[in-house]
Amino acid sequence: MGASSDPNQDGSDEQQRRSEIYTYEAPWHIYAMNWSVRKDKNYRLAIASLLEQYHNRVEIVQLDDSTGEIRPDSALSFEHPYPPTKLIFIPDKECQRPDLLASASDFLRLWHISDSGGSSADGRRVEMKSLLNNNRNSEFSGPLTSFDWNEAEPRRIGTSSIDTTCTIWDIEKEVVDTQLIAHDKEVYDIAWGGVGVFASVSADGSVRVFDLRDKEHSTIIYESSEPDTPLVRLGWNKQDPRYMATIIMDSSKVVVLDIRFPTLPVVELQRHQASVNAIAWAPHSSCHICTAGDDSQALIWDLSSMGQPVEGGLDPILAYTAGAEIEQLQWSSSQPDWVAIAFSNKLQILRV
Repeated sequence: MGASSDPNQDGSDEQQRRSEIYTYEAPWHIYAMNWSVRKDKNYRLAIASLLEQYHNRVEIVQLDDSTGEIRPDSALSFEHPYPPTKLIFIPDKECQRPDLLASASDFLRLWHISDSGGSSADGRRVEMKSLLNNNRNSEFSGPLTSFDWNEAEPRRIGTSSIDTTCTIWDIEKEVVDTQLIAHDKEVYDIAWGGVGVFASVSADGSVRVFDLRDKEHSTIIYESSEPDTPLVRLGWNKQDPRYMATIIMDSSKVVVLDIRFPTLPVVELQRHQASVNAIAWAPHSSCHICTAGDDSQALIWDLSSMGQPVEGGLDPILAYTAGAEIEQLQWSSSQPDWVAIAFSNKLQILRV
């Protein structure tokens, strides 16, 4: 992934030859997007529309290696209530469990993908398996801003909501395991750091860590230096859980934290020229992170020198410029050479 612009300008033949960047154009603006994890479904992703109406769409697309085309499967495209804020495929590399996709908007929903692989659409469909509503007293609930699926314990999904709560679901029993008032204001993101440990970020400007063995307490790892500055995204380093990264609303910097030393960032990444929208730790390396934002750039950073002062600040090791502001970024855990970005109505997968 060198510092280059959209290769489509060079013609599609050049793009296929390079086999480093593949583009899919959706019929609508893309927001939520994620990689499939199953090893029998390489280059498969889910994307969802961002339409200001009740009826939205989710498509499951896959790169055809032989033609270099990312194709949708109309049998696996389905309507979704409101734009999903996030999509995650079940963390099941070894294909031991049903093929599920989770989505969050007004509620958490689980979708079962039947994909027999045949050419006829008969065996291929998506059906809603569960609709999980954590507010039993009302048919309405605070919209879900985000969620995370626990890789170590896949029956657990944690959701974050504008109603200041985080909810941990047991999706097999379809019941709430735990619901916590996590922050003083809206909770914007949640990330698991192990079996019973998760963290969240909020409009109150704090990163808090929770341990399900002690639900009465949380640890504040970081608070934004200016009061009332919301933190909007959180990434927990799966390869080295001492580290997490967060994004400040409307800020061009990414704050990297070491949970052993709360309150002080271990490094701040300050090479974006506009607001950062997304962060993704490398799934296979403890010291690499990708960041993307409104400057249309996706940057990959090597943090192995973290903690040692670097004159003038750290520079990224790779940069890619997309055709518009990048709103979404996901690093494939089952194919760690590939990063996906979404901007405007385009999905691109990039070999890194």
